[in-house]
Amino acid sequence: MNILEALNSRFTCRAFKPDPVNKEIILKIMENATRSPSWANTQPWEIYIAGGDVLESIRDGYMESFKSDVPTDPDIPFMSDWPVQHQERMKELGIKLYKHLGISKGDREAIEASWKLNFKLFGAPIVIYLCMHETLSEWSMFDLGSLSQSIMLAAQEYGIDSAPAVNLVAYPKIIREEIEIPDELSLVLGIALGYKDIESSQNTFRTMRRPLDEVVHLNGI
Repeated sequence: MNILEALNSRFTCRAFKPDPVNKEIILKIMENATRSPSWANTQPWEIYIAGGDVLESIRDGYMESFKSDVPTDPDIPFMSDWPVQHQERMKELGIKLYKHLGISKGDREAIEASWKLNFKLFGAPIVIYLCMHETLSEWSMFDLGSLSQSIMLAAQEYGIDSAPAVNLVAYPKIIREEIEIPDELSLVLGIALGYKDIESSQNTFRTMRRPLDEVVHLNGI
């Protein structure tokens, strides 16, 4: 798969098969992805990967917290005050996704079932947790963003699907109960990895992109 094929075929997988991902493939993905650039080669990322019984314990803890309406408490606070145009795109996403899934407005049970997938970790057999030292700035978080894209593109090479999601790190205390992550590291982002469930309608939905003439501003070209 070339880079353009990977960019255009990658999507956020919201339902995975339970099939395990080979450890050697995971390490190959990491070896290639960590070639990502960073400020002055600081390589600010610390990467923790969970699978097997460890991930199942995290998943159980997430589901228990979700059912008990325990408030999320991420190390990096969720954005709450989005600019209007961003809010509009998020609203459009929700409307189109629920329509695709056949969920009618006001069907709280169906909406909750769809939302619950986040806290089931999408059923993924592997979750990668990207961390950085708590004293680092947005510039290092930008580097983690570069790394996350590299991870997902490298995964495409091996036929492995992915889902980057802040909800995967919504309950850092639960993650730390299963994985020894130093207190001075912030859990920034989770990336679920695995093989997509082709039977799930969650995986046939595709988001649209803004047209180039709206987002690309050429000057002197």
